[in-house]
Amino acid sequence: MFANDPDSATQPVASQNSAFLEEKAFRARTVLVFGAVTDVVASETVRRLLALDADSEAPIDVIVSSPGGHLESGDAIHDVLRFISAPVNMIGTGWVGSAATHLYLGVPRERRFCLPQTRFLIHQPSGGAGGPASDIAIQAKEIIKARQRIAQVIARETGQPIERVLGDIERDLWMSAEEAVTYGLVSRIIVRRKELAGS
Repeated sequence: MFANDPDSATQPVASQNSAFLEEKAFRARTVLVFGAVTDVVASETVRRLLALDADSEAPIDVIVSSPGGHLESGDAIHDVLRFISAPVNMIGTGWVGSAATHLYLGVPRERRFCLPQTRFLIHQPSGGAGGPASDIAIQAKEIIKARQRIAQVIARETGQPIERVLGDIERDLWMSAEEAVTYGLVSRIIVRRKELAGS
């Protein structure tokens, strides 16, 4: 970085703003999961959840807007949501798809909310099989096992029969906020934060 670089003066300010927002979010007991679900996102999310859980057993609000991503990264967040002691309010916004729907289902149904414009997507896991035929066969078996596991989680958390879920995830199934409530993904649609009071 050069002394006369016009961006150099703004970088410390941006860093300070980021630290300020992080502190405000921590004090508000709010965690954001935005963008693709990756190992980095999972690590940051889990770290924040564990820190907030150690700080207090007061409710944590998790706001999710994500197209999904790496299934095992979604698994990590899903399992830690169930592992910590503090109750978590899950709030969907924008769109919640694929692995993001999986982590969204990591809290009890009564604590799953969404904003009015949220869309949800469930489908079976996919993977790019390659390499020798024996490796492709192994990968195909793992995808089938993952599909069954995801279907079982969706069925357990929505109350839908496993047979219906397996059929539903054969192809992309998009749901509006209202349809997600009917399906059992979401407890209720909220418009303002004060509607979480008492949760």
